[in-house]
Amino acid sequence: MRCLYREKYYECGDYLEVNLFPAYKKAKQRNKKAKPTTEVQEKLNQTNAENKLVRLMNANFTADDIKCELSYDNSCHPESDEQAARDLQNFLRRLKRFRNKQGLPELKYITATEKGTKKGRYHHHITISGGITPKQLAEIWGKGYVQKIQPLQFDECGIVGIAKYYPKEPIFFKRWNTSKNLVHPEPQRRDGRLSKKVVEELARDTENGREYEKYFDGYFFAQAHKLINDYNGGVYLQIRLYKKEANLCKVKKRKQHPKA
Repeated sequence: MRCLYREKYYECGDYLEVNLFPAYKKAKQRNKKAKPTTEVQEKLNQTNAENKLVRLMNANFTADDIKCELSYDNSCHPESDEQAARDLQNFLRRLKRFRNKQGLPELKYITATEKGTKKGRYHHHITISGGITPKQLAEIWGKGYVQKIQPLQFDECGIVGIAKYYPKEPIFFKRWNTSKNLVHPEPQRRDGRLSKKVVEELARDTENGREYEKYFDGYFFAQAHKLINDYNGGVYLQIRLYKKEANLCKVKKRKQHPKA
C-alpha cells in the first residue's frame, strides 16, 4: 500500500501543535479494522479532549488572565445540578455587566462544574479574562468562596497544567462550556512535505529539538510523543512547538541553534 505522511497542525497563538501520521491510498481490498475496546476509546476520548482544551486556552488567553474555583457556603449550596448551572450562568451575567461598566474588554471564559463524590458539594472551575481583583470576584459571586485564584502561567507547551485543572467527569453533558467569542483553532493540512524516512528519523529521538526545528521555521521545539500503530506499522508523532518570540513565564527561551 502506498502512503505519504500528512501533517495536521493547529496554530494557537504563540504555539503550534503538529500531528504527523501516514495517509494510505485506498487499496482494492482492506481487512476489517478491529474496533477499539471501551477502555481504549475512553482513554482516547480523554486525550483528545485535553488536547482540544489546551488549544483553546493557548489561542484565547494570556498571562493577564486568571483561573479560580467558585465554591458554596452551606446556606447557598444548590439542591440540584440544574440549580448549580443557573448559579454559574447568573454569575457570568453579573460579571459581564461589571466588566462593561468598568470599561474592561469583553469577557472570555471556559467553565466546568464538578460535584464531590463524598459529600456531593458543587464547585465551578473557571478560566476568565483578567483585570478584576479577588475581592471583586467574591462580591460578584456572592454565594460562598472564590478559591485558588491564580494568573495563567505559560511554559513551552502552553498554559501550565491546564488539562489536569479541569475535571474528567463534569456533571453536565459537556466537559466544559465556553463563551461564544472564543477562537476555535481549526486544523490545517499538508501532505507529503515530510517523507516517511524523515518522520521515522525524527521518531528515533523525540528529545532532539534541533532536528525538529529544521522543519518548523520560526519555532522552538517543546516536546514530541510517538506511537507505533500495531495495525499498519505506521509511525505517529505529536509535536508541540512555541514561537521564538513567545513570552514564557517559567522557562528561559532557548538560544537559536546555529545552522550546520
